[in-house]
Amino acid sequence: MIEPSTIIFITGILGLIVGSFLNVVIYRLPIMMEREWRAQCAEGLNLSPSEAEKVLNLSQPRSHCPHCGHQITVLENIPLLSYIWQRGQCTACQKAISLRYPLIEAASALLAMITAWHFGLTWPLVGALALTWALLAASMIDFDHQLLPDNITIPFLWLGLLCNLFGLYTDIESSVIGAMAGYLSLFTVYWLFKLFTGKEGMGYGDFKLLALLGAWLGWQTLPVIILISSLVGTVVGITLILWRSHDKNVPIPFGPYLAAAGWLSLLWGENMTQAYFLWIYP
Repeated sequence: MIEPSTIIFITGILGLIVGSFLNVVIYRLPIMMEREWRAQCAEGLNLSPSEAEKVLNLSQPRSHCPHCGHQITVLENIPLLSYIWQRGQCTACQKAISLRYPLIEAASALLAMITAWHFGLTWPLVGALALTWALLAASMIDFDHQLLPDNITIPFLWLGLLCNLFGLYTDIESSVIGAMAGYLSLFTVYWLFKLFTGKEGMGYGDFKLLALLGAWLGWQTLPVIILISSLVGTVVGITLILWRSHDKNVPIPFGPYLAAAGWLSLLWGENMTQAYFLWIYP
């Protein structure tokens, strides 16, 4: 029998490795999508393709310094430790490496360890880790680009339904209803807001993300997820506007708040849902 502390430790190491890969996904996936859109537009308008661009995907080219182009060696790519050893600088040009990279690696490891502590060495842990890392990547991309990639939301929506065919997180009926209700609830809010204000309050990626969470966790968790994400998003948005650090006409991404509320519900959804319904119906 493997000790829980050992499982948590191993999961933390795995989280660091995955976090290093997530940095690549967060940076490159939006660029890959933009290139694909440009190619589709050129094809649809019968335009000649633009000049050939360098190959860019999740495996090519090798990671390199954005300042001098120095290719990152294996020893320079050890999650977290390399950043500390190099004192946050490129070994070739000594320019600063963004603190964001080790922070994402550390966040990936910490979230993975908490997830392992909660689920233990079980099959639900495997899916929960995958969902945790997907939510982290999607949140950061949305934070940077106000974009929730279909490449993440759609496959993980189907994966949630697949997991619940075996009842890993909820029953399949709650899962299917959760996916539908998650999408349609925000879709309805979107059109009502647009009807009364003429503005778009959120993007379609938010609908898909909530549908994803509904597919994994069931429709019962959706009120709590929406409530928590809305409250936190409202507080953060008002704070940014009051401190004049954010233009009120510039949209604030909602995906990170949905993802955070969804991750909390993944671990403690049943308790949160019971507390919510006791609050509504004391």
